[in-house]
This record gives sequence, C-alpha cells and structure tokens, in this order.
Amino acid sequence: MSNYKNDRAFTDYVHNHIALPNIYKLMHWQEVKLKKSYAKYIDMTVGIDYVFIKGDTVKTVQERFREEKYKGFTDFTIRYRRDENKHEDRQESEYFKMKAHYFTYGILDCSKNNISKSSIFLKYAIIDLKKVYEKLDAGDIFISDNGENKCRIVDESRIECPVKYNTDGSSSFFPIDISYLVKLWGNDMVVIQKGFL
Repeated sequence: MSNYKNDRAFTDYVHNHIALPNIYKLMHWQEVKLKKSYAKYIDMTVGIDYVFIKGDTVKTVQERFREEKYKGFTDFTIRYRRDENKHEDRQESEYFKMKAHYFTYGILDCSKNNISKSSIFLKYAIIDLKKVYEKLDAGDIFISDNGENKCRIVDESRIECPVKYNTDGSSSFFPIDISYLVKLWGNDMVVIQKGFL
C-alpha cells in the first residue's frame, strides 16, 4: 500500500505543480474540481483521473508521469493486467476499463526523490485515446506477449505492442510508440507534444 501512496503523492504533485501550468494552461483547459469520493470512483471504474472543460467541451484525462531515467523512451504505457491481485474483479487493469478521452504522459527532468526541485517536463504528450482505441479495436494496433522490449511496425501499416511485466509482479503494461502513431496516422492522434518527435 505504501507504494501506491508514494506514487499517488508523486502524481498529484506533478499534476498540480507542473502539468497544470505547463500543459493544460497552454491548452486553455480548466480543471473541474470533483468530490474526492467521485474522483476515486471514476478512476477505479473507468480510468479517468481528471476532468477539464474548454468552452462547452468536457475533456476526460488519464495521466502518467515518469522520472528522468525514462527520457530515452518514445512511448507511453497503458496498464494491462494485475494477475496477482487477490480480487479477481481488479485483475484487468486500465486497458479493459479506460473511458478517458485523452492520455497525458510526461517525463520529468528529475528523479522521484527530487520532485520538489522540478518545474518542467523533458517530454510530454497528450494522446487522443479514442483514436488509439479505434485502432486497437480494428487490429491496427495489437498487443502481443512476444517477449520483445519495444513496439514495432509490422506489415507497414500496424503497430505490434509487447506486453511488459513490472519486476515487482504487481502488474503488466504495454507501450505504444508515439512516433509510430504519427508516422502511420498523422498528427491528429497526438493533440500536443514536446520532445517525443
């Protein structure tokens, strides 16, 4: 449980002190303040971390932030399964439940231990998840437990994404390379980005 609290504290800090002023303010997205109980509910059931508005449009967002050591990667990651979870109804993770329209992914200029000294992202992107899930449903992006480390383009038109396992056994995830999304389907898959392309 302490890992979750530390990860949650890290994510909350980055959201409030770095993402809001450096990403969402540029986009003119205004955060909707939710009741804590409702925010927890939509996170657990439909993979929505935050809700924003821009004009009359509601924007639902899943966020993930990484420390500096991940700066060499060009992908974002979606949690896949938690097979070791004792609650069977919690073994399927984000991929199976996510209804957020956007995925905000950022890599910081520091480690988690020095987060209070950070004020910028080395890289960030907002991905249009609805378009990603359309490609997943169509088989244009597909998940493969193939033992590979990175995504690859196959048949010159599809992205194969490997299943990766966290070393602590807590969960699995799969990466989707942001540059491949743009290469195959253009810039409308990525709403905004810095440093990934």
